[in-house]
Amino acid sequence: MKDSSYTAKKVAAVEISPNKSISQLLSEMAGTGFQGRQLGRLCEIYEEMIRDEETTIMIGYAGSLSVAGQWSIIRWLIEKRCVDVIVATGANISEDIIDAMGAGYYQGSHRADDEDLFRNGINRYYDIYGLESDYIQMTELISEFIMTLDKTHLYSSREFLYQIGLWLAERGINSIVAEAAKQKVPVYCPAIIDSPYGDGALIARSKGSEFKIDIVKDYVEFMSLADHVKQSGVFYIGGGVVKDFIQLFAASSNLLKNDRQMPNRTDGLKRMGSSETYIPHKYALQITTDSPQWGGLSGCTFEEAISWGKEKDTGKTAQCFCDATIGLPIIMHALAEKAISRKGTDLSFLFK
Repeated sequence: MKDSSYTAKKVAAVEISPNKSISQLLSEMAGTGFQGRQLGRLCEIYEEMIRDEETTIMIGYAGSLSVAGQWSIIRWLIEKRCVDVIVATGANISEDIIDAMGAGYYQGSHRADDEDLFRNGINRYYDIYGLESDYIQMTELISEFIMTLDKTHLYSSREFLYQIGLWLAERGINSIVAEAAKQKVPVYCPAIIDSPYGDGALIARSKGSEFKIDIVKDYVEFMSLADHVKQSGVFYIGGGVVKDFIQLFAASSNLLKNDRQMPNRTDGLKRMGSSETYIPHKYALQITTDSPQWGGLSGCTFEEAISWGKEKDTGKTAQCFCDATIGLPIIMHALAEKAISRKGTDLSFLFK
């Protein structure tokens, strides 16, 4: 006898209409297949996550997407409180400063003569050009800020990015970290040094600065947020270090407790041969161009993450294997059409 569950939901063909909204199109795509289905489903789950008042939303913002015009989307998410915690690469939260300063990036060609670009002071990001003079100006601006810092204080990346965010906002440079500082949304950068922030630190050191960042301080503070979170939802734009940093929230926050118990959570998981408590993310989303078969975390599926205790089979996960510069603007415009916003998790105690 045929199992009717295999034919329970028929694929719905997308009908073309000049009056169709982006949100309606994505909803219809969720009823199709392949990566279009995943993109539509991702949007549905993100909206559900936003409307879930008990969920703290964490976004991993990887790569160098800000140069490709994506940074203002992240700033919009912060403004609408559709994110509570950001973990980013240093590139993504520094290169946007160039745009915010009033300079910018330029459409180019991936077939360019790169030696000629070098001679003309142009850096290439695939098919985007950036002026080295703008890059240096941004780096010098960062070093100028570093010179104002308390020489006796050992900063976490979150403390440092909050302070520079306030400093930039005062100067009308409305970058990602500036908006995050205004909204008191913590921004962590576990690999901050291989970016203009690292170069800014070098320039400041040449002028006598003793500025240092304590990444362990970051990690301890980030993991301690588990005491203030009822449920967690994650959205990875890309992968790499920022994805692992957030994924470990589910598996490692219990290590701050001597007994490995999480007293404020009743949904913790246990596994054979271990006293640890795992608190998997309730929601998990990712847009990535990496594939799982190479063994890297950027392409690692959420099904694989179940074996680590980082996820569980909640039916509230979606991974879209596509370019973030395609998927991200479409999803966010769909949410904007629905006037999405929220109060957000109150993490203001971090800034006192």
